[in-house]
Amino acid sequence: MTRPTPPFRADHVGSLLRPKAIQAARKKHFEDGTLSAEELKAVEDAEIPALIKMQEDVGLKAVTDGEARRSFWHYDFMGMLTGLDLDEREEGVQFAGVKLRPIFPTITRKLDFPDDHPMLDHFKFVDAHTNVVPKISIPGPSSLHFRTAPEDIHVAEYEDTEALFADIAATYKKAVAKFYEAGCRYLQMDDIFFAYLCDPKHRAEKKANGQDPDWLIQKYSWMMREAIKDRPADMTIGMHMCRGNFRSTHAAEGAYDLAAEAIFNTGVDIFFMEYDTDRAGGLEPLGLLPKGKQRILPGFVTTKTPDLESMDWLKSKFDEASKYVDIDQLGIAPQCGFASTEEGNAITEDDQRKKLELIVRCAEEIWGGV
Repeated sequence: MTRPTPPFRADHVGSLLRPKAIQAARKKHFEDGTLSAEELKAVEDAEIPALIKMQEDVGLKAVTDGEARRSFWHYDFMGMLTGLDLDEREEGVQFAGVKLRPIFPTITRKLDFPDDHPMLDHFKFVDAHTNVVPKISIPGPSSLHFRTAPEDIHVAEYEDTEALFADIAATYKKAVAKFYEAGCRYLQMDDIFFAYLCDPKHRAEKKANGQDPDWLIQKYSWMMREAIKDRPADMTIGMHMCRGNFRSTHAAEGAYDLAAEAIFNTGVDIFFMEYDTDRAGGLEPLGLLPKGKQRILPGFVTTKTPDLESMDWLKSKFDEASKYVDIDQLGIAPQCGFASTEEGNAITEDDQRKKLELIVRCAEEIWGGV
């Protein structure tokens, strides 16, 4: 079987609205305690192939499991690492008008990527159920630091932040190797906190914790670079950036200017960059992308609302973007996933499909194909 090779002109971030059968099964398992883990997995295994087929049917060349086995885009992966636990507490992370469920990462032992990390099997399932490219999206290295409060790090060695960053990078380097070993040739890491560190509010919070946000941007770039620098030549790495996505709300604002150079210096092949509102600032930072094979997929198409962007408007945005970066180094993707958490955004499955169909049509009209 010959599969297409990324990068693609049309792609998506990864998460999809959860099928109703999976939502019901997760409630029975996690809340009611009336469904076993094996029974939940059976429901997931039965429903995910339809999600994969939907992506294939709209014309996408890279497909995911929609993150349908997860509650969060990041915490599930993080909690499956060696040395990191997820604690539930009273207070949740504040988004615009809503609060995230109160889960707090806590580092209790030396960090590592276990050989039996469950998401390796999640990837293998997609691989076995598609003829196009199977992709898995996982949280990037910065997630482990940004989302873990200093008081929740209980390893004496990690009082030295450099030691913590070194172990995070080593953990992700192993993750990259293990996913490759599992057959993964297209791995996406969502490092959204580059964008958060361009937000005055989040920068002030880090400064209040004694952390220099500009130094963090450079260290986050270093961690990603370290994690992927030894990947095999036939492995493509993507990275998604946004300003939060929980039930169609956001948690950060600010242009990419402060972080763009560090972002493009990570060695990542494909950059998924939120650009659906003025919160993301102007397109000028795209001009910092070095000429070459790296590609940016600006997220002009929003996943937060059902309104469908017009083709003329999308083409005008790419006309503007091409003033800063060669059109051959561009493609299109939605601004974020459709369900960064299992609750999903305030749209329907039909809206979701129309958005994916739109990015495929856009790629065909601008570049002549996906």
